[in-house]
Amino acid sequence: MLIIGIAGGTGCGKTTVVQQMVEALSDDQVSVLSQDNYYKDLSHLDFESRCATNFDHPNAIDFKLLKSHLNDLKSGRAIKQPIYSFEQHNRTEEFVLVQPTSVVIVEGILVLSDPELRALYDIRIYVEADADERLIRRLKRDVQERGRDTQEVLERYQTTLKPMHEAFIEPCKAHCDLIIPNNHYNTVAIDVVKAVIHQKLQS
Repeated sequence: MLIIGIAGGTGCGKTTVVQQMVEALSDDQVSVLSQDNYYKDLSHLDFESRCATNFDHPNAIDFKLLKSHLNDLKSGRAIKQPIYSFEQHNRTEEFVLVQPTSVVIVEGILVLSDPELRALYDIRIYVEADADERLIRRLKRDVQERGRDTQEVLERYQTTLKPMHEAFIEPCKAHCDLIIPNNHYNTVAIDVVKAVIHQKLQS
């Protein structure tokens, strides 16, 4: 099993990179674990308290469960990946059954910030984009897909996203095998990643 960790700041284009990698493999070869589904269960908090949670700090992530799930997959056991609701700022009671596959991609802004989790990856990738471009992408996504309003997104960016990026996400580049500039479609970098994946699978 080949485990790939893909991180980068909010709105950097991680999802696009992951989709391009998935398209290069057959459905039974690859599975994706999203950090978003591993936010800690906040059922003990009321809605307002959940809204005020700093979801861009490593403490918001259930790294213990994510590491356990990766180890289960490596051992050939299926896992129940949680499903997170951005509207409720909490996990739902539903899950996705994930079977072991040849390639497992773990993606999210903080998936390279935990040393023990980082050690489980065979390939570590950082997707990089200009800060202004990332903000624009984040604004469009949160308003269109996650029911946020513009003011809320901008306030969160200034108070948590930007400082958390500088403290916990940007430093992850030092631990990466590959940094992909992604202000625009990067065909060469994606082709390199695909080639490495196929080479490692064959060996």
